[in-house]
Amino acid sequence: MKTTAVKGMNDYLPCEADLRDYMEQTILQVYKKQGFERIYTPIVEDIENLQKSDGGENLNLIFKILKRGEKLEKALSSRDFDNLCDAGLRYDLTLPLSRYFACHKNELSLPFKAIQIGTVYRAERPQKGRDREFKQCDIDILGSSSENCEIELIDTTARALNQVGIKNFTIRISSRILLRDMLAHFGFDAEDFNSICITFDKLDKIGTSGVVQELTNKGFNVDNINKFALLLNKLPSSIDEYEKIFGASDESLRLKNIIDKVCQASDGGYPVRFDLTLVRGQGYYTSTVFEIESSDFNCSIGGGGRYDNMIGKFCGDTVPAVGFSIGFERIYAILKQNDIKLTYKKIAVIYDEDNFVQSFIFQKSLQKDYCTKLFERPKKLGKLLSMLEQQNYYGFVVVSEGREIRELKGSK
Repeated sequence: MKTTAVKGMNDYLPCEADLRDYMEQTILQVYKKQGFERIYTPIVEDIENLQKSDGGENLNLIFKILKRGEKLEKALSSRDFDNLCDAGLRYDLTLPLSRYFACHKNELSLPFKAIQIGTVYRAERPQKGRDREFKQCDIDILGSSSENCEIELIDTTARALNQVGIKNFTIRISSRILLRDMLAHFGFDAEDFNSICITFDKLDKIGTSGVVQELTNKGFNVDNINKFALLLNKLPSSIDEYEKIFGASDESLRLKNIIDKVCQASDGGYPVRFDLTLVRGQGYYTSTVFEIESSDFNCSIGGGGRYDNMIGKFCGDTVPAVGFSIGFERIYAILKQNDIKLTYKKIAVIYDEDNFVQSFIFQKSLQKDYCTKLFERPKKLGKLLSMLEQQNYYGFVVVSEGREIRELKGSK
């Protein structure tokens, strides 16, 4: 039998699990103090829900689950191969949250502020940075269209990142409405907006000439492309600049207020900038979209936006909703690579066979201030101490030699 994990999925050593637990607990504490409430949803969802969502390319990455027993035999015997599956593994946490809210809305107070931290699955081709099983970490506010929801989500997420040790980041913010207004201004048809946005999203990789070439290859109007290309060479860097070109609107005013108020709330703790090139990939975003970009690691470490149409697919009523997701796995990789020291301290309590009970009782007395673990004293104590250093232990106590905690060399 194979001893390795399935490709695209991971085992975690105790020290790695410690870091992941620390991250989750730290983020969770920030969220709960802000009044968000944790919920749990199953990793398995009805296949119809998954396939009829607006998950974009993720719909091609669903892990499907075969029907069981007679239902499977019936589908096979009738060669009804399109209906072999009745469930699938969730590919994100937003769809399950929308279903959850539609099911339990009469039991929830509005606006509902939800926390979800859980595992999701995508049938990716495994490669660096893309696993098939990974953790997402979301907060969402459902039942309110107020711009204050975006402000609260952005600042709460930023504080959570600071708490786990991520500094020096920028909040990028834009709006799908402003993006659509811009494309309409250049004469593009509404049914083509998604295709154009897919190309526009590549601007930083292929440049203006690459965008022009790809749009031309797609068969869009040459005059419209040329007018669009002039803008790409000098994109507006603020809402004021956007309004000078395309005019003011309710949405531009709304976005301006969000940016101004986030800056006030953060007291300059992190920069916030309007970025018209921000094109979130999910098809369900309806207006505000945002990302957090780390200047230290040159990558995105979180993102989200407003998805006011998703919940209505389940309950028939329009329910405004907005969410922000921390890139848990990316941050885990960053912290692991930088050998972050956890804020709590681990102590090894080393006992001899004849004083186990006394050592066990002593260990419990340390647990108010430390995480502790019992080790039977080996013949070669130095070898054990070296192992403890590698596992980031702060110190140790040899009970037979006294109750004093001795620090390990590599501890901080």
